[in-house]
Amino acid sequence: MPSMRSRGRSGRRSMNEINVVPYIDVMLVLLVIFMVTAPMVSPGVIDLPRVGKASQVPVKPLEVVLAADGSVSVRDRQRGESQPRKIARGELARIARERQEAQPGQPVVISADRKAEYESVLKVMDELQREGVSRVGLLVRQQGS
Repeated sequence: MPSMRSRGRSGRRSMNEINVVPYIDVMLVLLVIFMVTAPMVSPGVIDLPRVGKASQVPVKPLEVVLAADGSVSVRDRQRGESQPRKIARGELARIARERQEAQPGQPVVISADRKAEYESVLKVMDELQREGVSRVGLLVRQQGS
C-alpha cells in the first residue's frame, strides 16, 4: 500500500500557473466586436451659430520700432499715427500696457532694424513680457517686398 500513498501525494500537486488562454479568447472577441461596431458610430456634429458680419473690427497692432543704434520708437496705427515717435526705453512697457487696457487684444509687434543687435531685441521682448504685456511678436518683411 505504500504505492497508493505516493500516488495520492503526486496527484494533489498544487497548481501555481494561471491559464491565460480564456482571457486571450475573450479579448479577441471584444476586439472583433469593437472593429465591427466602430465604423457604424457617427461622430457628433456641432452646429455653430452664424452671423451676417463680425461685429468687432480687427485691432491694428502697436508697433515698437527698434533702430540699429538701440533707440526705441512707437507707432500706433490704431490711433492714426503714421510716423514712429521716439520714447525712452523705460516708458515702453507702460505705453504698451495702457494701449492694451484701452483696446483689449491689441497685439504688440517689434519691428527691429536688421543691423540691430539680437540682444537688444530680446531685451525689449523680455521687458514687455515681464510687465504683463500679452500678444508680443516680431514684424518681418517678406522676401519679395
